[in-house]
Amino acid sequence: MLQKIDHLGIAVKSLDESVPYYEKALGLKCEHREEVPSQKVRTAFFQCGEVHLELLEPTSPESPIAKFLEKNPNGGIHHIAFATDDISGQLKQASGAGIKLIHEQPFEGAANKLVAFLHPKSTFGVLTEFCAPKNQ
Repeated sequence: MLQKIDHLGIAVKSLDESVPYYEKALGLKCEHREEVPSQKVRTAFFQCGEVHLELLEPTSPESPIAKFLEKNPNGGIHHIAFATDDISGQLKQASGAGIKLIHEQPFEGAANKLVAFLHPKSTFGVLTEFCAPKNQ
């Protein structure tokens, strides 16, 4: 069911300040930027091999990313996302294994994907995301 690591989510205070590092210092190209109102973030995506880097800037103090930045003022890796061909099945499998779900149902996330998260208290401190194309 899991296919690959889809992306690493990286919390940043400012896309405008962070994107140049990835472009100029690392030589990556920003593929696109997007606002995800449901998560109160703006994103910027970079591809590195088969894995994307997703920079996440909060658009509200209530954003999960804003709360992460309160605890981690320099930003950093926020989550790991796994691509799956059956997001509902992955959630059922995780739940059946005793993992606490943040989302019991997938919802629309960035990059035209359905997403759902597992609680880091159940995943050894790693916020874990499942993602799948919306047409699944």
